Order: sequence, then structure tokens, then C-alpha cells
Amino acid sequence: MSASEDHYEIRKTNDVLEACYYTKNTSSNPLWRNESALNTSLPFLLTQLFVVLFVDRLLMLILKPLHQPRIVAHIICGVLFGPTVFGETQFSKKYIIPHKTTMVVETFANLAQVYYMFLVGLEMDFSLILHSGTQALSVAIAGILFPLLLGFGLYFIVLNNSEEFDSRGSMFWAIALTSTNFPDLARILADLKLLRSNIGRIAMSSAIISDLCSWLLLVVAISIFNENKYGTVISTGVFILICIYALRPTLSWLNNQTSRGENVTETHVWFILAGIVICGFITDGCGSHSIVGAFMFGVIMPQEDIIRSKILEKLDDFVTGILLPLFFLTNGLRSDMGFMLAETSWTMVLLVIVLSCAAKVVSVFFVSLRYNMPTQEGLALGLLMNTKGVLALIIVNTGRNIKALNNQSFPLMILTLLIMSCLIEPIIAFAYKPTRNIIEHKNRTIQRTEPDSEFRILACVHSMRNVMGTLSLLDLSHGTKKTPFSIFAIHLLELSERASTAMLIVHDEYKVGGNGYSREKTETSQVIRAFENFEKINNAVTVQTMTVVSPYTTMHMDICSLADDKCVNLIIIPFHKQLKADGSMGNSNSNFVDVNHNVLMNASCSVGILVDRGIGSKHFDSQIISGKPTRQIAMLYIGGPDDREALAYAWRMAGNLNVSLTVARFLPGKDAVKLNLENNNDIVKDVDREKQVDDEYIEEFKLKSMNNNSITTYIEKVVNSGEETIAAIRAMGDVYDLYVTGRRQGVLKSPVTSGLSDWGRCPELGPIGDTLGSSNFALHASVLVVQQYISTDGTETSQDSSACSLGIGIMK
Repeated sequence: MSASEDHYEIRKTNDVLEACYYTKNTSSNPLWRNESALNTSLPFLLTQLFVVLFVDRLLMLILKPLHQPRIVAHIICGVLFGPTVFGETQFSKKYIIPHKTTMVVETFANLAQVYYMFLVGLEMDFSLILHSGTQALSVAIAGILFPLLLGFGLYFIVLNNSEEFDSRGSMFWAIALTSTNFPDLARILADLKLLRSNIGRIAMSSAIISDLCSWLLLVVAISIFNENKYGTVISTGVFILICIYALRPTLSWLNNQTSRGENVTETHVWFILAGIVICGFITDGCGSHSIVGAFMFGVIMPQEDIIRSKILEKLDDFVTGILLPLFFLTNGLRSDMGFMLAETSWTMVLLVIVLSCAAKVVSVFFVSLRYNMPTQEGLALGLLMNTKGVLALIIVNTGRNIKALNNQSFPLMILTLLIMSCLIEPIIAFAYKPTRNIIEHKNRTIQRTEPDSEFRILACVHSMRNVMGTLSLLDLSHGTKKTPFSIFAIHLLELSERASTAMLIVHDEYKVGGNGYSREKTETSQVIRAFENFEKINNAVTVQTMTVVSPYTTMHMDICSLADDKCVNLIIIPFHKQLKADGSMGNSNSNFVDVNHNVLMNASCSVGILVDRGIGSKHFDSQIISGKPTRQIAMLYIGGPDDREALAYAWRMAGNLNVSLTVARFLPGKDAVKLNLENNNDIVKDVDREKQVDDEYIEEFKLKSMNNNSITTYIEKVVNSGEETIAAIRAMGDVYDLYVTGRRQGVLKSPVTSGLSDWGRCPELGPIGDTLGSSNFALHASVLVVQQYISTDGTETSQDSSACSLGIGIMK
């Protein structure tokens, strides 16, 4: 190619592309230049970043319904911009990825690898290996040894006759096949709802071991393939020992000094970010790779949450959102699938793909048979252990950097990794259905649960801000101290791209603590500690805690599944709005709205939504001041299944000696009833039947509450509209700590609530709950809105003999 056409002189061989480009500067004035600013590197870099991010996100949207993990979109995006598709077009060479910008892109891609490996080291927990159990360890070892040997053999069989054959490449092929990417595996398990299944726990534990072994093998390969391999191995080993025995204690000491005297500031974080680059520079100078130093620096960092959160806050979005896409672009630029297919027969390509995919599946399957796992689970576990991610791409790119892999072997492995990633989730979603242990569960509502029988509640919290209010409600819910009361407390976390959230599932399984992993300052540990302390100070209360990690779109499925597994009578979820300093209700995460709505629609037991307006602080503050205060609770009864369920819950609370319950029943006036039923004679019978059920339940409540020691008051108010109802509630006074009411979902409209729904903003609370929970309502008590479970045949759960399953949730 002549320099006059595109300002390049290019020399191309099978393995090397050398491009020399010319720059032309006709102006001596540095402020004004004649050449186009688009010829400089920065505009090209910004263009490449924009195009890659756009295509990458578009591919993720397209592939998501097909059950494809994100790594598939990343790889395809890179390949599209490489020589396989658009890279060889004149438009791409001139306006998107000209040859002169390749070094800039690769520089940022290498920086992405450095910071990414630091994050991997930061989130790596070696103590889990000691607690993983023999089955997970056996699965990991089998998933490493057999693919390792197969990778060596395949490389020599397929590429032995290649002109650019390099035996060193077999090592990188083999290591890439041994890896199992933990973050991508966790997201696949979450999508398939297998995170808390037996197969999910084994897969995640084995993936941690597999990732660590793959990483160690990569360090060894980089060191021994250096020209001065003995010096490289010794110097790298010395650096690792210095990190463990000198730098790590120093960082711990500095962290302790900081914790005592001052907060972690921006300066501390920037020194840590600089330390990543310095450690990478040292190991690069030792003859190894800069990612070795970055990884070790992440491993030796103190595991305190305040430091980790600060670092992740500064680094994670930048690395995953800006730098890694450039790494995927570089990966695609190096992958010339056309050249590879021209040099390799289709038979050999298929042989590599099939055997590479089968290696872990077969080896893990035989190990699973040794532990008496069902055949279907063993095959699914093998497929899950085939999950590949960024680490596998880093391994093969490292081999390409030292020219151990060429234009034939590198694209072939990229294609293999891509196909392996494409097949896993769709196959498991289609073929694998987890088995569940089934038992009878009849008490899906509070109303149909015997007063002295065990009361089981699934309490959900998103953060520590929900904990105090939830605990206060649970304390009030423990009516009589002799009645068994079981609480299943779950901390709801969104599944992120990082490994740390999914790692919590493994910690719950093996109960890692002590010196192994410091969780003293994490929010999850604070939630767990709060509920455990609640159990200690309350008799006849059993608390079991767990962490649910899931995307918001499917979080309700985990909640409802756990409710079935634990045979609970009631699910308590926090309202999506939270109390602000001025007493108003401020907006929180909008995703919580969808989670709550989906739980209400899909739960197979009763559900309560708690609008916390400081019931927790009032509860504990009053206990401190007066010892044993009387809590004022008002139950607002209009009629229908939801109100009967709300009354049943309030009735249980009345058994608590610290609770004073007022039940206010609102009855429509005769004129309002006639107006409401005019021209609707066909529903008069339904209304009368429902009113009869309400009357019977109210009479039962009044009769039984008079014969016990509970402090209860019953009043009736006649109203003709929703406006009069609200006025009557205000007239009751601002003396109540909690209002309990039904959601009134699916019941006939009553004149008692007429007009309230017209101004409602939160339909999940129902007309009364929405009004009480609004910021402009004069009374500032907390509100609990209850929805009763109705079976699919339209009857209440007294006749429902549905079954539920046990044993999937992992307790702590």
C-alpha cells in the first residue's frame, strides 16, 4: 500500500502487521494548525469508545431474551470490529480504527487488565477454599486436570503442522480451558434461579477454586516463558512473599491507624490506585506480567468494607464501563476468523470445539456420580463449570502478547470460548428442572392459622434503614410469649457484575467467619447481627437469616420461592419510599416498586407492606425511657378478605402485653349503600354474603377478645364517602404508633372509600393505605397494609391443601 493513498507503509506476514504512518505539520504556530484535529489519537479513541459501547449494549439487549451471558455480547462486539467483519473495510480503517490508533487502544486495554485483576484479587477470598468441602474440591480438581491435559493434546493435534507453530501456545490453550469465571457463573445461576440450589452452591464453590488455580497456572506460564525464566520465577516469587509478609501487615497497620483516628479520604483511595500501577510495574520489570502485581496488591488489601466500598466506588464503573470495552475491542482486532478458517479444516475446528466443551462436562459428571448426584444434576453441573469470562480472555491474550499464540491458534480459541459461553445457559434452562422436596402446607394465611400454632414470617429488608422498623413490627407481632414464632430474615441485594455480592451466598453456605473473612463492617453482617440480637432478647423466637442475591426483575421469584420453602404465613416487605428528615416520605430506589408489585401478584401466602414512619425509633426510644411502654395500634376495618387478614394480624399483636389495640369498623350509611347498588342488583347477593362473613368474624373477635387479658377497643363509625372516612380517622387522634389495614384488592368498591383511589399514587397500598402513607396526611404513624392469599380456585386457604418445599434456602 502506498503512503500517498492512506499515509501508511504496511508490511504484513502471517503473524505480524507493521504499519508506519506519516504526519504532516505545515504550520509552525502551535495555536493554529492546518491538519485536521481528527487525525490525533484522542478523537479516534472517543469515537471507538462510543461505537463499541453502543454496539455492546445493543447486543446485550438482543441476546438477553436468548439466555445469553454478557460475555457473549462482549466477544461478538469485538469480533465485529475486527478483521473478521468490519475491520478490513476502508471506512473502518479511515474513520474508526486506523492502524495508527491500535497502540493507544491496546495501552488502555492493558490498563483494563491491570485494574480488573486488582478487583479480582480484592474480591478473592482464599478462606472459602478451606471450607468448600470435599465434593466442591473434587469437582474443581476434576474440572482442572482433564481440560488441562486435553488442551495440551488438542493444540499439538490441530496446530502441529502450522508454519507458525509455537509449542508454548499449548500452555495458554490448556489454562484457558481450566478456568470457570465466578461472576458470570453467579449471574447465570441467578437468571436460572439456581443460586441457592445444591448444584448452585457446589458450582460457585468449585468456581472459586478453579479461578484461583487458573490464575496460578497463568503466573507460572508467564514466568517460565521469559528468556531469563529462572530470574523471573525467583524475582516474582520474592515479590509475592514481600507482599504477603511485609506489605500486607503494613497495609493492615495503616488501616488500623486510619480507623482509629480519621475517615478514609480521597487521598487514601488515590494512593491505593497508584499502588496498583506501581505493583504492576514491579512485576513487569521482574519479567512477569503487570497483572500479577495488580492481582497481588488486591489480595493483600485489608478486607474492611469501608476501604473496599471506597475503592469499588471509584474504580469499578470506570473499569467495567470504560476500560474493559476497549479490551474486548482489542480482543476482536486480534481475531481474524477468516484467516483461521482458511488455514484450519472444518473437521479440526469442530473437533476442538466439541472436545473443549465436553472436557469439563465429562470429568465433572463422573465425579458427581461418585457423590451419588442424579444424572441430570451431574450434567448440569458440568455445563456450569464450563462458564468462561474475562479471565479466559486475559489468558489467551497474554499468550498472544508473547506470540505464543498466532493468527490461527488465537482466533480458534476465541471461537471455542464464544460457543461454550453461548450453549451453557440455554441448554440448562431448557433441559434442567431442579427437584424439590414437597411437604403439606395448609396455613398460607394468618386468619386460618390456629392462635397457639407456630407463626412463620418472611421478613425482607433492602438495607439497614429498613431493619429497625421491621424489627419493631416483629416485636409487636410476637403476641403471646408461649407461642412459637419463626422469622426468616432475608437481606435483598441486587446481583451486580462484581463477584462480591454472589460471594455472600457461599459465605452463607459455609458460615465463614473468624480470621478467614472480615464482615464486621459490611451491611449484610449488620443486618444479620441485628436479627440475631433480636432472637437473643426474645423468648420462643427463632430467627434464621440469609442473603438473597438476584436481579431486581426476578427478585420476587426468590422471595416467593423462599416463602414456599419455609411454609410461611406472611411475607413482610418494606415500602419503596423512606422517611426523610423533615418527616415527609422521600423516593427511594424505583426498582423496589416493581419488586413489591410482583411479590403481591405472585406470592402464595399473605403479604404485608410496611410504610415505616419511625416506628422503630419510637419503639426503642420509648423502651429506654419507660421500660415497658404500651404501644397504640389502630386496625381500620372496612370489609373483605384483606381486612379480615389484617384484623387477624392485629388480633395476634393484641396478645402482646405492651400493645393496646383499637379496631375501628367503618360502615356505609343506608343512603350510600342504596346509591352504590343502584342498577347493580346482580351483585347485591355478593355484597350481602361478604357482609355476613365480615359480621361473623367481627363478632368472633369481640367475643374472644373480651375473654383474655388483651387491651382492645372496638368502635364503629358510619360514613358515606371516602372523605368522611379520612375525617373519622383524623378524629381518632394522633395517638397511634401503627395503623393496620387491608389492601382491598379485588373486592367490590365501597362507598366508604369512594373518591380515594382518584388521587392515589401507590396502588399497592390500596385506597386507605395510600392515603395514610402519603406525605400530606396529617397523622404521622407507620402503616401496615395486608393482602390475604386467595387460592387460584377463588376459595380461601382454609380448604387449600397446597404443598410447599423445604431445604433450598441456606440459613445462618
